[in-house]
Amino acid sequence: MKRFRSMLMAVVALMAACPTAFAAKAVQVKSPNGQIVVDLSTQKGQLGWTVSRAGQVLYTMENVGMKMGGQTVGVSAGSVKQRPVRETIRPVVPLKFSSIESAYTEATVAVQNGTLQLRVMDNAVAYRFQTKVKGEVEVTEDRFVLRPKIRVMTHVQLPNSWRTSCEESYTHQNIAEWKTGGKFGLTPALLSGPDDLQMLIAETDLRDYPHLCLRPVDDNAIESTFPPAPAKYEWQGDRGFNVTEEAPYLAKTQGTRSFSWRYVVITDSKGLLTQTIPTQLAPKNEIADVSWIKPGKVIWEWWNGATPFGPDVTFKAGCNYDTYCYFADFAAKYGIEYILLDEGWAKNTRDPFVGNDDLRLHDLIAYCKQKGVGVILWLPWLTAELHMDLFQKYAEWGVAGVKIDFMDHFDQWMVNFYERIVKAAADNHLLIDLHGAYTPAGLEYRYPNFISYEGVKGLEQMGGCPPDNTIYIPFIRNAVGAADFTPGGMFNAQPGIYASRRPNSAAMGTRCFQMALYVVLESGVQMLADNPTRYYQNEDCARFIASVPVVWDETRCLDAQVGSYEVIARRTGQKWFVGAIQGTNEEKTVRVKFDFLPAGRTFKMKAFRDGANADYQAMHYNVMEAEVTNATEINIPMSRNGGFAAVIE
Repeated sequence: MKRFRSMLMAVVALMAACPTAFAAKAVQVKSPNGQIVVDLSTQKGQLGWTVSRAGQVLYTMENVGMKMGGQTVGVSAGSVKQRPVRETIRPVVPLKFSSIESAYTEATVAVQNGTLQLRVMDNAVAYRFQTKVKGEVEVTEDRFVLRPKIRVMTHVQLPNSWRTSCEESYTHQNIAEWKTGGKFGLTPALLSGPDDLQMLIAETDLRDYPHLCLRPVDDNAIESTFPPAPAKYEWQGDRGFNVTEEAPYLAKTQGTRSFSWRYVVITDSKGLLTQTIPTQLAPKNEIADVSWIKPGKVIWEWWNGATPFGPDVTFKAGCNYDTYCYFADFAAKYGIEYILLDEGWAKNTRDPFVGNDDLRLHDLIAYCKQKGVGVILWLPWLTAELHMDLFQKYAEWGVAGVKIDFMDHFDQWMVNFYERIVKAAADNHLLIDLHGAYTPAGLEYRYPNFISYEGVKGLEQMGGCPPDNTIYIPFIRNAVGAADFTPGGMFNAQPGIYASRRPNSAAMGTRCFQMALYVVLESGVQMLADNPTRYYQNEDCARFIASVPVVWDETRCLDAQVGSYEVIARRTGQKWFVGAIQGTNEEKTVRVKFDFLPAGRTFKMKAFRDGANADYQAMHYNVMEAEVTNATEINIPMSRNGGFAAVIE
């Protein structure tokens, strides 16, 4: 009997150690807490899986696979190996947490011509293919169909063509309505279901391949789609190109490689604001010495017309030495790390080496260095492409970074352009910020000098940047990485009353809405978009904005509802900041607890809240000071399109 029992135990141990035979039985992969379950299946020669949470089926992935070099990847599946993984991640640029505990179950599935790597987390499911096809190949198909098994509303940007700066407003509709419009959608895309179920679709670790997009395949399912590789194109001016002929493939790449992670975050409104899935799936940092990478805030002249007008201004304002010295003086006084010289600093946008005659570029760089302020230079992307030696030259000059603009494409060629310029900047210890850009897809982790992307409808749109669209950005766009929204307008107006243009640029929403954005939004370079004169006129607001960090040790969501409001608390060191915004046309009061504060201590809070007349005069705000503890509960009243901002120390 003992011998039989020993033999039985040996067989059980052997079975546990061996890969599961896919054809022998259904295979389940469970998250560490057991709540999310993935059931792998092959039906009618198609690879797919079903995702459930707490016993409820949320969606299926159908017909998952690729075609490359005449070979099929995926379809039927063989053995499955599973392993639990726990690791600690410390991001170089921590936008939410300085330390992240990551746990997941990883399944490696043998498929035709490669493997399927699947990770199941407590709040997400991710997959990627690792292919084994000889030589360089043309990828002609990369497919999946995601079919929700619950009723969902989609929140997605819908461009008119493959040429887009990814700055469209979010569209809110069910899949059938989306299908009627006939447009593809950008990722990240959010599906909102019953009982505050939120599913965010995105990708990361994108390399040598086009950016993932989505389109409806029927009234209740969406599928992958990609911009084709350009075969022929024509240049347009100093910053653009049109694809005049498309190649008959998505990408031409190596047949043996890993492809990008595609993932679905599964959580609620509050969870969207604190999830760290992009960081957990991120590729490894490739910069050995990161000590020179300094995130920070930037005073910016483009939005405000580079026209300071205070009583101390005795010079003719414009893209000239005196104006930028004035901006540098402001930055030094308020502890702002950088100034940005946008379009106009160069004598010719095609020549990145000669400043305009009034600028005295090298004198200006020296002046800023003396003040402890770094200089960031704007360039159109085509100029960078034609002058790749500029990165070395700028480093020699003492420039801190570059802002490159107007790429407006996300095919394979452009994805590779991103990598070339980001690496060139890293090799020369330059920060880089990309505008006219697609959304974050992992390159910023490999090269953390890639400090921010645009790919968002930000404040540069002025009257086209309403709070009812901005309210979605933390839940969707910022959920996948840094977003250069460029907040900070001190001339504030409610929608319907807004009427403004440069140099008197205005921002929709209340003053407190704008101030709270510095806590709510995430970017490694956070702009101060308005005029130094306006900040001098609003000293208390300017001091608060200047004090808000851009990197964080800890993030807490105190309350949130997609499309309505969010209340965020963030900590750097011993200091906490609280930001709240709401994007509806009605007043809202949110009650929150301060139980995130350490027990047994009393803290001082200075808060900016909407004034009684902010629903009409959006610049009206009040300042309050109070003592708070971890037992404190407060009501945060917000005007329509309003906000709340506080520092606790």
